[in-house]
Amino acid sequence: MHNKKLNIFTFISEFKKEKILKLDKNIGIIFRNHDRSIEKKKILDLKNFCKTQGRKLFIANNFKLAVNLDLHGVYLSSFNKQLGYKKYNIKKNFLILGSAHNFKEINFKNKQGVKLIFLSPLFKTKDYKKKLGITKFNILSQFAKNKIIALGGINEKNIKKLKMLKAYGFSAISYFN
Repeated sequence: MHNKKLNIFTFISEFKKEKILKLDKNIGIIFRNHDRSIEKKKILDLKNFCKTQGRKLFIANNFKLAVNLDLHGVYLSSFNKQLGYKKYNIKKNFLILGSAHNFKEINFKNKQGVKLIFLSPLFKTKDYKKKLGITKFNILSQFAKNKIIALGGINEKNIKKLKMLKAYGFSAISYFN
């Protein structure tokens, strides 16, 4: 990776203080909950906890809630195909993150106004057996208008390979567990 300032993110699906406290304070938290509806009070509790810790908090696929709760931003999954976010009155430093798996999705994330594109899966994961690998990752990253974050299958065995990427940072789940 070519940047001195490394941007690191992890995904959580529930608010567990003890897990968050184990993370470095520079790791951005993305709350992603595929299974249940989001309880606004729990997100507020998480936001307040992250604020006391000096952590950045993002919520997945709920632009309106991210804006209304004054979070650091929103994460738009690759399956999120909504446009029209310009109607929201967002603050200047509100950050739109999003994931992509191929050239077509990178272009769509650019249309959505995504500033950091999470390109995945870099390595094999339990959900994705087909990986991009270093070469394809670097080729695809050239098509993004903005910065790229490596995502997918990053663990202690392959973390050193991130130095070969044209990436601004990385995101992982199991690496931090």
